[in-house]
Formats: sequence, structure tokens, C-alpha cells
Amino acid sequence: MHFETRAIHAGYDPFDHFGAVNPPVFLSSTFAQSAPGKHQGFEYARSGNPTRKALEGVLASIEGGEHACAFSSGLGATDSIIKLLSAGDHCIVADDVYGGTFRIFDKTFKRFGIEFSFVDTTRLENVRAAFKPNTKMLFLETPSNPLLKVSDIAALTALAREKKAITVVDNTFATPYLQRPLELGADIVMHSCTKYLGGHSDVVMGAAITRDEKLHQQIAFNQNASGAVPGGLDCYLVHRGIKTLGVRVEKSCDNAEQVVSFLLEHKRVTKIFYPALEQHVNHDVAARQMRRFGAMISFEIDGSVADGVKVVSDRKVWTLGESLGGVESLLEHPASMTHASIPKEMRAKAGLNDGLIRLSVGIEDPRDLIEDLKNGLESY
Repeated sequence: MHFETRAIHAGYDPFDHFGAVNPPVFLSSTFAQSAPGKHQGFEYARSGNPTRKALEGVLASIEGGEHACAFSSGLGATDSIIKLLSAGDHCIVADDVYGGTFRIFDKTFKRFGIEFSFVDTTRLENVRAAFKPNTKMLFLETPSNPLLKVSDIAALTALAREKKAITVVDNTFATPYLQRPLELGADIVMHSCTKYLGGHSDVVMGAAITRDEKLHQQIAFNQNASGAVPGGLDCYLVHRGIKTLGVRVEKSCDNAEQVVSFLLEHKRVTKIFYPALEQHVNHDVAARQMRRFGAMISFEIDGSVADGVKVVSDRKVWTLGESLGGVESLLEHPASMTHASIPKEMRAKAGLNDGLIRLSVGIEDPRDLIEDLKNGLESY
């Protein structure tokens, strides 16, 4: 089946549940057993739930995987993935990952003896130079947050296999509709399902998908041990969101292209980060490994931090807020919001300047989005 069909039908058979076209929401915390150990596949909701199982089935299918775990958040997924490592192991990480990812690596797991190196993964030679004898994992984000850096998944996973390291790809920005890392050689793909997969800014959830049975069992064990599990209603909401993922992403990409065209002509915009632009680093890689270039845009203005705050504040159509990937368009100031946990000197080194503004383009009429953004850019 093709992607759009699998997004609607994979992982769930209505006739397993009295013909219900939508997966029922199971809210039970425990499940009856006819005798100790004799049950119908579920014992306790931390270990599994029928609504969650249906979601995990469609998650695995749309990513081209065999196994999936749904988590209570994207960071819950990250937590269980990093717990594949042990004290003394080394992990190479993209240098402008989401601030929460940086925080859990640098402030939590580093204290337990796991070593992290943050490098520019757009250049294969940087990653090759960062490998050590104890390197066990390569953790990528592509396109990255917020500079939309594009890393060559096929080349980097081949390098990691050569070095006997696991490759993890955060595919949140691209979604499986635009990019499927497992098909390019990744061992694990993860998501903040809060974003495009849910798509309506009404649920917090994460996911980890793989083709490797052993990795799946280890991730599932870590999840069950630490309890980072979603509830049945959250699973239902994300499953429902996935059914319209293709049409939502297509419309958002259409809108994003029009917004970029506007920004290219505006005198106060000094730099635009968007993979469709030929001058964007690794534009050719994005064209090769993505179906389209996505609906996330970042840009810099010719003003101060205070000017940037004026641009993003008091908009009428754009919503000032963290997160992304919803039907509504969001804008934010990374230095003071999503990436504030990263030290200023590290942000500057990675190119996260204080005047950077990030856009998540939704599905409104693009004329309204452009007019509102124009008003913001002319507010200082």
C-alpha cells in the first residue's frame, strides 16, 4: 500500500473491535486474566494498551519499520533510546539539536558517565573525526531545529555501520511523509508526535521505530522500566492525526514556499534557512532524501534582540508559541524560548544568533500569513 493508504488503514482491523472504524479508546489500567499469566495480550497499561498497540502499528508502517513504541513525550523516547548506552560510552550528536535534547544529554546523562560530542553533521569529515573507540551511537536531527541543517543520512549511517555504532534520526521536522530514515540505513527513527503526527496542538507524545527486534526489545524494556508511557486518549488523538498527515503536510509545504518567496524580497530579512534554496547547505542532499522541503523556516533580521521580539509579538494570524507542526502557524524566538537551555556561546558557535526567528507554517490562507508577517517585520 502507498503512504496515504497506510496512514489510514495500517495497524488496525475494525473487525477486531466490533467493526468500529475508529480505534476505540481503552482507558483500563489493568486487564483481566483467566489464570496467572493467561490473558488476551495485555496485563497492565504501563506495558501495553490496545489503543496504543493500534497507534504503534501505524507508526511502524508509515516509517517503513517493523516495531514501534509510543511514548508519553518525544523526550521520553529520547530517554529510552539513550539508555541503550552505558557509562563510558560515547555519542556523537548534531550540534544544533532541539534544546530539550541537548539538556537531557548534557545535564542528565553526562552525569552518569555517558560522553557526548556536539558536531556539525552536515559534513561527513566532521563526523568521521569525532568517532572514538568508545563511540556507540550517532544521534542526528535532519532537518535540524532551528537552522534546518540537512545531514546526509545514507552516508552517515554507512559510516556509523563501519564504526559499529547505532544511528538514531530524529525525523520530527520532516515526518515520514517527506523522509524515511530507516530506508536510508538508520537503525532507529524517533519523533515528537506532539508536532506533525498529532498535528492539532492537543497532545504530547513521542515515538521510536526500528526494524531491529533486539533494539526494539531493549527500548521497550527501558520504557516499561521507567514508565514513559502515553494514555489511551493521547494515542487515539495521534492516530487520528496521522490519517490526515499527508494532506496537512502538502498544504503546509505549499504555504511555506510562498512565505519564503515573500521573505526573499523583504529588505529587513538578512538570511533565510530553508532546504529548498539552492544556497542552503546540503540542498542537493535534501532534494535527494526528501519528497519535499518541509514547512519549517528560520530567518534572521537586520535588528537587535528587542527588534526580533517586536516581530514575533502581537501577531494576529501567527501564534507566538513553542512547538510546531500544527494546523495553525506558529512563530518563536529560539534564543529566548526553545533553545534557551543551550549556553549563549554554544548557540553562537552553532549559528543560533539572537536575531533568529523560527516559523512553523500551518494550513491557513498564505495571503493572511504573509500580510501578518509583513506587519511584524515593519513594526521596528
